[in-house]
Amino acid sequence: MSRQKQKLPAELEFRGELERLRKQDRHPVPPGWQMSPVAVETFVEGDESLGIARKFVCAPGVVKRIVVALCTNRGALLVGEPGTAKSWLSELITAAVSGDSSLIIQGGAVSSVAQLLYSWNEAIVRDRGPCPEALIPSPMLRGMQQGRFVRFEEIARCPQPLQDSVLALLSDRVITIPELEGEAGVIYASEGFNVIATSNSVDEGVNRMSAALKRRMNFETIQPINHIEDELDVVIRETDKLNRKGGVDVSLPPEITEMLVTIFHELRTGQSLSGRSTDRLAGAAMSTAEAVNVAHAVCVNAFYYSDGAVTAESLMHFILGSALKDHPEDRRRLRHYFDTEIGERSGSHWQDLYAHRGLI
Repeated sequence: MSRQKQKLPAELEFRGELERLRKQDRHPVPPGWQMSPVAVETFVEGDESLGIARKFVCAPGVVKRIVVALCTNRGALLVGEPGTAKSWLSELITAAVSGDSSLIIQGGAVSSVAQLLYSWNEAIVRDRGPCPEALIPSPMLRGMQQGRFVRFEEIARCPQPLQDSVLALLSDRVITIPELEGEAGVIYASEGFNVIATSNSVDEGVNRMSAALKRRMNFETIQPINHIEDELDVVIRETDKLNRKGGVDVSLPPEITEMLVTIFHELRTGQSLSGRSTDRLAGAAMSTAEAVNVAHAVCVNAFYYSDGAVTAESLMHFILGSALKDHPEDRRRLRHYFDTEIGERSGSHWQDLYAHRGLI
């Protein structure tokens, strides 16, 4: 029996848009790319006139700078706070450029050169010795051979000696395999190969990046969404998508969405929508991505436990589950925020939420 996939890669989820953009693309296409930089930017940022949905919210120029950097054969490093959708942006760009976003290296899971570059089929090696047929390529090596982008997730979590192994790839575009003789022992990158990496800013000290590697990558800081209208749009769209995939026939009432997004926005920025300073939490990433998770959880709870009814009490429960982690002082900060901000707001929905302050 065929099982539904929990998540489709961007190249499959947006296959129709990608095909339409490729057919309509009249701009120059870099060697090895499947569409022009202009079309890549359009795919990510959207264009209503072409029927292309907006998939990522950022300041003007951010996507263009990243795409242009990748055109120059310099790697790109997306840095930012947790939950700013850096991985999603790298997946979108890779899907548009290479048509395949599946070549992924997880920095925190890489502990040897074999995991980063290649390993060997021991059975073939015992029988025939090192030979091309015995080589097991890593995603990095496959990306070089096939001329595709490789996504290097959380690169700062990768030990620095292994980060240094990436240097030759980004400068000389070559991997040397000492065990193989002649031409078979030297693999040059095909046109279209590049590396787009991500790193959480809070991980900067985990494994300090090699200075040489930094010089070979363009840095782009991905900021949290600044405008609450954009954040509302993202939360509504992504929650609806998760609900449809999960068969959850529930829609968030507008007032619930307003409260959720406002609270996350204010606790993340440390400023109320009216401009007053507010508390910020130390142990939680009050990101847009986390707000989507809370919104989906509220809908799931309503679907399975409350006959589809979404309540302020359930919203409060799931906000607490997201906001209160391992910093005891955050509970005090959250109570203070509710007393000074939520309790002072007009509107029955805000007062209904404040009535459940005792859960904090």
